[in-house]
Amino acid sequence: MKRVETSKSNIKLVVAGLLLAIFMSAIDNTIVATAMGTIVSDLGGFDKFVWVTSAYMITTMAGMPIFGKLSDMYGRKRFFIFGLTVFLLGSILCGFSQSIEQLSVFRAIQGIGGGALMPIAFTIIFDIFPPENRGKMTGLLGAVFGAASVVGPLLGAYITDYVGWEWIFYINVPIGIVSFLLIVRSYHESKQLVKQKIDWWGASTLVIAVISLMFALELGGKEYAWNSSLIILLFAVFAVCFIAFFFIELKAKEPILPFWLFKRRLFAASQILAFLYGGTFIVLTVYIPIFVQAVYGGSATNAGLVLTPMMLGSVVGSSIGGIFSTKTSYRNLMIISVISYFAGMFMLSTLTPDIARAFLTMFMIIVGFGMGFSFSLLPISTVHNLEPRFRGTANSTNQFLRSLGMTLGITIFGTIQGNIFTSKLTDNLKGLEGVTANLANIPDPQEIFNADVRTTIPAEVLDVIVNAMSTSISHIFLFALVPIGIAAIVVIFMGKARITLNKSSTENE
Repeated sequence: MKRVETSKSNIKLVVAGLLLAIFMSAIDNTIVATAMGTIVSDLGGFDKFVWVTSAYMITTMAGMPIFGKLSDMYGRKRFFIFGLTVFLLGSILCGFSQSIEQLSVFRAIQGIGGGALMPIAFTIIFDIFPPENRGKMTGLLGAVFGAASVVGPLLGAYITDYVGWEWIFYINVPIGIVSFLLIVRSYHESKQLVKQKIDWWGASTLVIAVISLMFALELGGKEYAWNSSLIILLFAVFAVCFIAFFFIELKAKEPILPFWLFKRRLFAASQILAFLYGGTFIVLTVYIPIFVQAVYGGSATNAGLVLTPMMLGSVVGSSIGGIFSTKTSYRNLMIISVISYFAGMFMLSTLTPDIARAFLTMFMIIVGFGMGFSFSLLPISTVHNLEPRFRGTANSTNQFLRSLGMTLGITIFGTIQGNIFTSKLTDNLKGLEGVTANLANIPDPQEIFNADVRTTIPAEVLDVIVNAMSTSISHIFLFALVPIGIAAIVVIFMGKARITLNKSSTENE
């Protein structure tokens, strides 16, 4: 078991380094999406641009559980530095990309580093701070994660418009170098480590299972039909490897993912909540900017800016969750979270083209406030009363399931939104006189995001497209109430556990 020896005078520097790394890693999930149109127009490869995002997500998710376990076995610092170095190398290479294929490969390299940064950063916080301070610190880290998730689109749009898309990658370099120097110079941990056998079979089957699932979700319904032989094969490989992983982990002496952790009610509930919250939060960050651009018009920068109220709400929620985690149970705080989250999402499901921006802003604050609690509370509840040698594994599992929820969420809800939009658009266009016969002359609905082209679309056609888009997005928020409702039930099973301030206390479930 590791004994952390970081002095109190260096702790602030370590925290600063971790915050920079978390911000850099978290913002990369959204900043690239905003610049994708410009990247494709420069590099070409429209039919392959999906791999720019997919390659990063696949390697990040596959690496999270593995790096978490390795940090438990051989130390946090070396794998955090490794992840940071690989992430920066990938960022530099991405900026030099000359084709969409090169960019996809370099994004995969960047993702390998990203898979180590987030879970290990949270785990280091638990190592260097006593229980009474962990809530406040994870609240701070969670606030940075939440802020990065919604600042990303705005920053990406601004850099792309005024500097150049390459700088959405180059901007990582100065941030990463400062983080690197702070951690290398200020973070010290004991060399008293227990040598353990690496579960290579478990790691291999997990990576293959994750890669197969991600490829199936990214290609299905886009490049290939869901019932195509390739997609079916990918799902089959995922199922076989995941089942194999399950049995391997049951017998492994030092498994990548100890299943006994899920026997702890608080741990299991925290992982389910991370999955459900991740799957619904991604819907907000993707579809609210689309709603603003489609309904109100304006640039991508303005669309990103509209997420600011949600960012502020999530920062407040994350901070409150962390501060009060020593005063009441995780369950009581998560009840507040799920009520606010459900209420905000329900309000968003009532969006129409006529709604005032003030109401949209209020809805954003409420839903962000509810979401913010999960950023600080779920990492704490995940490692509650766990020995240090299991914290990396536990934290990486929590981050992995949140990421998996985001991936499944955007895939499932994206498919639903697309079908609703197409159905509403077709039905409403049929009701316009003289339009049905000239459907070929109707502009691509995506053109409503282009302010210049938007002014050339006939008013009656523009109204139909805007209403179809608005209806499809409001329905998505309505469907998102289902997983939030499930989360409300799961919260009950968290029990009465809370952060305890004396070493002799035990987990109260």
